[in-house]
Amino acid sequence: MLITGTFLDEISHDIPHQNWGEKEWDRDFAAMKSAGIDTVILIRCGHKRFITFPSKYLMDNEACFCPPLDLVELFLTLADKYDMTFYFGLYDSGKYWHRKECEKELTISKFVAEEAWKKYGHHKSFKGWYLNCEITRLQVGMTGLYRDLGNFVKDLSGNLPTMISPFICGVKCMPDNPVSTAEHEHDWDIILSEIKGAVDILAFQDGHCDYDELPEYLEINRDLARRYGMQSWTNCETFDRDMPIKFLPIKWEKMRLKLEAARKAQLDKAITFEFSHFMSPNSMYQSAHGLFDRYMEYRQELLS
Repeated sequence: MLITGTFLDEISHDIPHQNWGEKEWDRDFAAMKSAGIDTVILIRCGHKRFITFPSKYLMDNEACFCPPLDLVELFLTLADKYDMTFYFGLYDSGKYWHRKECEKELTISKFVAEEAWKKYGHHKSFKGWYLNCEITRLQVGMTGLYRDLGNFVKDLSGNLPTMISPFICGVKCMPDNPVSTAEHEHDWDIILSEIKGAVDILAFQDGHCDYDELPEYLEINRDLARRYGMQSWTNCETFDRDMPIKFLPIKWEKMRLKLEAARKAQLDKAITFEFSHFMSPNSMYQSAHGLFDRYMEYRQELLS
């Protein structure tokens, strides 16, 4: 199971900012291409008051700061250049949906989607949408938010695919009260039944449960996705949730365990959160350079 997609996290909500400009991002897209990556997903176009493109709506209505560089335009231009598929991640207020004000979150996201499609929809690489409010279980209002927003952006863009990347409420998420696989399957059977047709890709994060538990979760996620006509991807986290420091590049042995589990579960695609910080030869973290080298050796072994 080789990684063929990555998130792009330039808001850097909970990881350090690398302060890259056009030259550095071009170099990193070239590194992604060399590693076989054909898909890039902007994890969010904005979070709270920081945004990746000069959204007039967000600056006027959410008091967002005007960014010094239009990163969405840059990422789409580079995706065009390197023949990659780009998914646009919508805005995350960081507050409304957490307070169960999902209608407010939906209203904002619709305006942002319209603005982004009008501004960037001409790019050949703009081929999908990421619905970025990440949940783990049934949550008041969230299935409606996914359904209504997914249907809206699909109607807006001529039925471009949509994806979500939820997480498992496992032992690394809730050490004292992790959900069982049966509870996980129960909740997501309900959620997916209610968003069928509005969401095309289910890409569960793989880092919140223990390594020996992951195969069973992956099989459940695969079967649920197929039941509701969705693709089943794995989001192979390349940062280490076992360390006391948040967040550092993962140990290669752990990453390989997760990729092998995804291979055995026969998932449709592997993406990662995320290449540029945690497994790029250009990362601020020296250990990411080593992870890149080990992964490229693994990739060559599988392709030879």
